[in-house]
Amino acid sequence: MPPGGTDREARIDRVVAAYELLMHRIASSHAPDLLEVAVTMSQAKVLYLIAAAQGMRMSELALRLGVSISTTSGLVDRLVDHGLLARHDDPADRRQVVVTITTTGSANLERFRELNEAQMRRLLARLADPELDVVERATTLLAAAAADAFAPATGDGGDSIAPADKGGHS
Repeated sequence: MPPGGTDREARIDRVVAAYELLMHRIASSHAPDLLEVAVTMSQAKVLYLIAAAQGMRMSELALRLGVSISTTSGLVDRLVDHGLLARHDDPADRRQVVVTITTTGSANLERFRELNEAQMRRLLARLADPELDVVERATTLLAAAAADAFAPATGDGGDSIAPADKGGHS
């Protein structure tokens, strides 16, 4: 184990716990706003996945959700009925169905984004400038780590943040 490994794990545990508490408080505070966008959390996940992929086959969607095709089909059916998704035959394989997001579905996702942004702005406005600097730096570091961790494999072994970013210094 690297030096300070258990301390590092404990620090990570504290950050994860604080993040979970933050997300719980945010979710409970703007739950009434989210109710005006009439989709369930499962349906919202489907919308996000389809939008991010700019459409996908039903089989791939089921795989990504970790559920059966029939469960996926039920979720998609309800979203199609609400005009949020559309089904199309896959021109490359007529046996496959491709699901895409509609303009209305995109508008719903934009509404989620707006609600989240408004909530974040209200929280950040409550911080003093030095605290805001810390949050800005931490968020920038997390965004860089996410870009690195979730980037497509390039074969260059690029799984780490650049050394200048690792120390957390400005």
